[in-house]
Amino acid sequence: MDKVIKSDAEWQTQLSDLAYKVTRKHATERAHSHDNFPKEAGTFMCVCCGQPVFDAETKFESGTGWPSFYAPVDPEMVGEQTDRSFFMKRTEVHCARCDAHLGHVFPDGPAPTGLRYCINGVALEFEPEED
Repeated sequence: MDKVIKSDAEWQTQLSDLAYKVTRKHATERAHSHDNFPKEAGTFMCVCCGQPVFDAETKFESGTGWPSFYAPVDPEMVGEQTDRSFFMKRTEVHCARCDAHLGHVFPDGPAPTGLRYCINGVALEFEPEED
């Protein structure tokens, strides 16, 4: 996989203000910002580089107000690192191709993984499955 590296100015030109703040500056969007998130079959892609990161089949309703998934499309597509911001210790999830901040992963999800990838909706683009 080829890494995507751009300057802050290039990312700001490409992304909406909120998508830039979330993906490049590690902000978090308001909960319940994406109540109309796609529910049909398809793939959720990184808004910055288009890499597939989550399949709609792994999406579930967590009640948290953010899109939640129990597994990435492929573990190689996302990276993880410790996030110690806001006096907490969490595991940040980012796109492995462009390092975009996607959200966090928690060990309180459903079977089969027991994981909850709590992802900022603005960090994703949806590509419906072709018939």
